[in-house]
Amino acid sequence: MPLEWSSSPPELLLAVDRTSGRPLHAQVQHGLRDAIRTGRLRIGERLPSSRELARTLGVSRGLVQECYAQLQAEGYLTTRPGSATRVATGAAAPPGVPQPRTTVPRLVADFRCGVPDLGSFPVQDWLWALREAARSMPTAEFDYGDPRGSAALRDVLAGYLRRVRAAAADPRHIVVCNGYAQGLGLALRALADAGVDTVAFEDPGSPATVVAAAATAGVRAVPVPVDGQGVDVRALAATGARAVVVTPAHQWPTGVALAPERRPALVAWARERDAVVIEDDYDAEFRYDREPVGALQGLAADRVISIGTVSKSLAPALRIGWIVCPPDLAEAITEQKHHSDRGTPTLDQLALARLIESGRFDRHLRRMRATYAARRTVLLAALTEHAPHVPVTGLAAGFHAVAHLPADADENAIRTAARTRSVGLYGITPYRSAPASAPPQLVLGFGNVSERAVPKAIATVGSLLAGRQ
Repeated sequence: MPLEWSSSPPELLLAVDRTSGRPLHAQVQHGLRDAIRTGRLRIGERLPSSRELARTLGVSRGLVQECYAQLQAEGYLTTRPGSATRVATGAAAPPGVPQPRTTVPRLVADFRCGVPDLGSFPVQDWLWALREAARSMPTAEFDYGDPRGSAALRDVLAGYLRRVRAAAADPRHIVVCNGYAQGLGLALRALADAGVDTVAFEDPGSPATVVAAAATAGVRAVPVPVDGQGVDVRALAATGARAVVVTPAHQWPTGVALAPERRPALVAWARERDAVVIEDDYDAEFRYDREPVGALQGLAADRVISIGTVSKSLAPALRIGWIVCPPDLAEAITEQKHHSDRGTPTLDQLALARLIESGRFDRHLRRMRATYAARRTVLLAALTEHAPHVPVTGLAAGFHAVAHLPADADENAIRTAARTRSVGLYGITPYRSAPASAPPQLVLGFGNVSERAVPKAIATVGSLLAGRQ
């Protein structure tokens, strides 16, 4: 499909050499032919007006009109009265290796985990926040600014995290980042510079993300088991690690919360080993039938790096996150951020600050909490009806559940069979460090599945979940 430009004439890079002795019209014609033949100009794409191209090249308009007429005669260009000159259908293009078209089958429901309801993104509220931020944005804010991020957003975030997550948040020690993956990478690189050589991660958990970030930082990554009470602190102590990545509010992907007795035990481990806990506070806003669990960072601000984002609360596409740093590590993490990318887009930061302080962010979360709770209820009812012997856990918070399959079930076979029935299912194996020993389970994300689609999809795959083909 050709590019469509606005009413302003599109630009085109052509080179002419006035010292070559070759006529200018021949050079312009050759440049246009070459741009079409090599695919720089696609079939149907609009060319600059003769007046605009003449001005750009420093030649007469008549010369450009002559070139356009010649290429039109040769079949490269086409034009109609009152319309722009375009590359003609059938114009020469270089032969290439045909790329097979990949068609993604339409699914009745895709239970991909970690994805919020993308259709519920508060577009109007975000546009309002962007306009407000742009309208009041001081000229100085258009500079690179503080590598920690916008002072306005850090102030708002500190207040929000103190209020909602019981965090000990100081805006001076908050670093705005481009999502969780960057935040984790910045933290691990700062820890590596401080002498940490091993980081532990929950098993099951996010091995791919942590191992990749650890490798980039030059740090070894080792798994530590998770049970029904969260990360096993005794097993953690045996790893020799001086850092650990945990999801205490809602363990990913099992859904358990770190038990009350393990929270101080984990902090004690960090103090005794001169270690740091990296807390992924990824979807703590969404809870249903349990008391709220505060951020671990609130218990030990000097030992916990807490990373949060709006990827689950708003949308992953915003790429805005934050790192609440221990005071002793704030400068090192800020320096890593500065060297990484010179900063997260300031206008988006200011828009998020306006969204939060206006109350619209809280209103959106209340609405989504009700939406996910309704989908959770529908999912449980559908599983009870169509796969009654499949236990389901991890539903106290967030927007995913874990379905425990029969012992002899094959995750991959079920996933493949479900695809043939137009339902996307996903096993827990990719989230384990030792897949061979894992019991078969499915992680059912319902954040981006409509309430109407859930029962239909579960009815379609119910026999697969129960171990029947």
